[in-house]
Amino acid sequence: MTEWVESGGGPLIAVPEAVLPFWTGADGDEPSSDYDRACAVDGHVGLVPVGDTRALVLGDEPASTAFLPEYGTFVRWCAADSEEELLAQVPAALDAAVWAPEVEWRVPGAVVLFDAAWPGDGSERTDHVRVELEPGRYGVRAAHVPAGPETWLGLVHLRRLVN
Repeated sequence: MTEWVESGGGPLIAVPEAVLPFWTGADGDEPSSDYDRACAVDGHVGLVPVGDTRALVLGDEPASTAFLPEYGTFVRWCAADSEEELLAQVPAALDAAVWAPEVEWRVPGAVVLFDAAWPGDGSERTDHVRVELEPGRYGVRAAHVPAGPETWLGLVHLRRLVN
């Protein structure tokens, strides 16, 4: 069964598990909250500092999102009549995607995907999914793909970089 993460209206964020307590979400004493920084990301993806590493912001629109480990890809449900229809289009969409420029993301291990408005230490009380990643560097690229007359999906592909 595919686990989907929903947002209350803002961006979703993948925070390395090791630094979850440092993500304050919409709370905090600073004039600009972590959530504000996530909302400031322009485009499909971006990186924001958290602790001694960075978190991946899934920007653009607050679409329901799942991680498909067999493709190393976050899939964003933009438009489809059913989950089955959307998931069936993923292989062809990956082949047809016109990717935005890639960003490099270094991760210390597993990440947790959740609504950026939540504090990291409260993420287990909301929609979230844990994504097992090997520590290291990843190339992250994103695309918005029309996969049929009424099917659109967003893709955020993670590619392990060597060295």
